[in-house]
Amino acid sequence: MAGRLFARLPRPWRIALDWALTIVGAIVLVLLVKAYVVNPYRIPSPSMEPTLHCGKPQSGCLASFSDRVLANRFIYHFRSPHRGDIVVFDAPPEAKQRCGEGGTYVKRIIGLPGETVSERHGQVLIDGKLLNEPYVKAQFRDDGSGHWGPLPHGDYFMMGDNRAESCDSRTWGPVPRHDLIGPVFMTYWPPNRISFY
Repeated sequence: MAGRLFARLPRPWRIALDWALTIVGAIVLVLLVKAYVVNPYRIPSPSMEPTLHCGKPQSGCLASFSDRVLANRFIYHFRSPHRGDIVVFDAPPEAKQRCGEGGTYVKRIIGLPGETVSERHGQVLIDGKLLNEPYVKAQFRDDGSGHWGPLPHGDYFMMGDNRAESCDSRTWGPVPRHDLIGPVFMTYWPPNRISFY
């Protein structure tokens, strides 16, 4: 079609326009994919160690380079968030006030709407039953205690895997579903950390 539109132009002009349209089309496609399908994120803090690494020299980081992850931005249009999902989300305003940083966070979904979340000396309970958390290593637990819930309809309770270093829903409350960007499905950088979730 472009060939017919530009048939009367000199050949060098047609080639230049063909390249320009190809480049613009590629840029538009990348922007659409980033906005609606998949988006990359960097892990900036030790709150998800050792599942997701942040980079030294920051205190608490176990690796020289921060993990880069991909989040699926459309899956929650087709299914509900699940307990255990590692999720990228827009932090509530209280997170900036209480943790010193706002913006985009990466944590794990622990509590679902309607549930009551408790922590007793570092062990998490959902509606009074101990939650099995193989992703939280003993040295990354804290000895905190607290009680939250029942969670409002559409709200999710988020916690980092590194409980001693995570400023999460225990501090600033649950996250509404509309603030969930999507679950992390892959670590793509550095190469020795490539993995799927």
